[in-house]
Formats: sequence, structure tokens, C-alpha cells
Amino acid sequence: MTARATPRVLTAATAALLALGGLSACSDGGDGGGKDPGRVDVVAAFYPLQFLTERVGGDRVVVGNLTKPGAEPHDLELNPRQVGQVVDAELIVYLTGFQPAVDEAVEQNGGDRAFDVAGVAPLLDAAAGGHEHDHEGEAGHEEEGGGKDPHLWLDPTRLATVGDKLAERLGAVDPDHAADYTARAGALRAELTTLDTEYAEGLRSCQRREIVTSHTAFGYLAEHYKLEQIGLTGLTPEAEPSPQRLAEVAREARAHQAGTIFFETLVSPKVAETIAREVGAKTAVLDPIEGPPAEGDYLSAMRANLQTLRTALDCS
Repeated sequence: MTARATPRVLTAATAALLALGGLSACSDGGDGGGKDPGRVDVVAAFYPLQFLTERVGGDRVVVGNLTKPGAEPHDLELNPRQVGQVVDAELIVYLTGFQPAVDEAVEQNGGDRAFDVAGVAPLLDAAAGGHEHDHEGEAGHEEEGGGKDPHLWLDPTRLATVGDKLAERLGAVDPDHAADYTARAGALRAELTTLDTEYAEGLRSCQRREIVTSHTAFGYLAEHYKLEQIGLTGLTPEAEPSPQRLAEVAREARAHQAGTIFFETLVSPKVAETIAREVGAKTAVLDPIEGPPAEGDYLSAMRANLQTLRTALDCS
């Protein structure tokens, strides 16, 4: 989930379709979407927003996901069919600044059908959950437009607030079922509150509170649960850290006696493995949940992350 300094350029074919603004989406069943006169047609930009929309919308919505499973959402480019989904959707759920191609499609075709979850509450600064370093000119630390962290879903209390606002928006689109959306958002909030309590209790008594991550996706989680994030790179997962940054992280990992270096499912573990060998640590997956987990859903992935953190931080 990452803001970029320079928006990606749409392909000529996609840009032409955006200019026409009239392509009809065709569903092949692979990523949802498609017209259903009995339900609200919604397009979500990536997995956490799909999860949220499906839970709040229930059987009143059909949800298409613009980011296919296994794809890195930061790098999304829209093909003509996906542009058609944006054009035809009754509601577009996205996070501005995270996927430039989606931002451009929404700007040209979204109109009043767009729901920007970044507008629900102020985003944290990119440095949240960590400590300051002098990274001037280093790849991965100066690329974020506005210096904001988009990974708000890793704080379940923030996701609950987004769910409440999404229920209001769905109720405006489908007023006959507004109460149903509100009720489902309330039920989801209760589940997310339980998850929040599990995290707070599970991470209350740990021998260490520093997490060394392959990129700084965990600022919301770190800030909310009083952890300290040490990132190998900035918000862009594929950015290559400089040798100076690698040496700095290795020093910090040794100083904090970090026994685990975390990497992600959608990003190469090579850099994390290099640091782990350097400091004699293990590696483990900490999922930023930018895409759907191999098993289960957002809630189960968050609970798996909690167990991983408890083991790595020696929590009692």
C-alpha cells in the first residue's frame, strides 16, 4: 500500500477508454463485478477494501477487486476491462495516493460514485511507528508523495471507522437497505474491537518491542500497539536499500537483540535474509495484508500476524 511521487502513465489504450468513459465491464467471474439488478455493483481497489465492502454490504452488493490475487497492488496497471469496471460501478472504493492508475481512472470517471477511504480520517506520516533517520536521497525513503502511510487497515480500530462510513455511503446508494448496512458495519466493528483487544493483551508484555521489517508497512500497527518499526526500505516494497541503510539496520538489529527479520508474502525475501544472516537472526513472514491471504480472510491473517509477533518478541 504506497503513495508514489510520480504517478504511473496509463497505456494509450486505457487512456483512450478513460477519455471515452463508456466501456461496459464484462465479468468473467474471476474478480467479481458485473451488473446485477438486485444488488449494488461495487469495485474495490485492493483486498482489504474488498473484504470491508463484502462484510458491510453482505448479500446486497457484488464486489469486484481491481487487484488480482498474488499481484502487488502498488504496481497495478489497469487494462481495458478494469477501466470498464470503474466506469460502470455504482460505487468505487479506493484509497487515494496508493495506486496511481486507480486514482487517475477515478479522477476521469469516478465522479460522485467514488468513496475514498483516505478521507475518512487523516493518514499517519510515513515515519509513524518508527524513529527518525537521515535518509536524504536514499531510494525508498523520499519517494512517497506527501509522506503519508496508506496502510491504515493494519489498525483494526481505523478499519472499523472506515466500515461505519462505508455503511453510510452504501445506504445513500441503496436507501431501502440503509439499516442493514449499518447493522453489518456494527457487527464488523464488534469483531474488530475483539481483534484489537487480542492485540493489546497479546503484545502488552514482550521482552522486545522493535520489529525489523522489509518495508515500512506497519506504522499503524506499531503506533497503535506501542511497537517500534525499523524498516529496511520506505513505503515502496521493491525499493533497494543502500549499503549504508543495510549497515544501519544491522547495527540497530544487534543493538535491540532482534531475533527475527520480517519479510512479506508478495515481496522477495532476499534483503531480509541478508540482514538476518548478518546479525544471526531468523526470518519470518509478517503479512501487510495488501492481497488476500492464502487461507482465511483479513481477520485470520491479522491473528496469524499476532502470533508471529508474539513469538518473535518473546511475549508472555
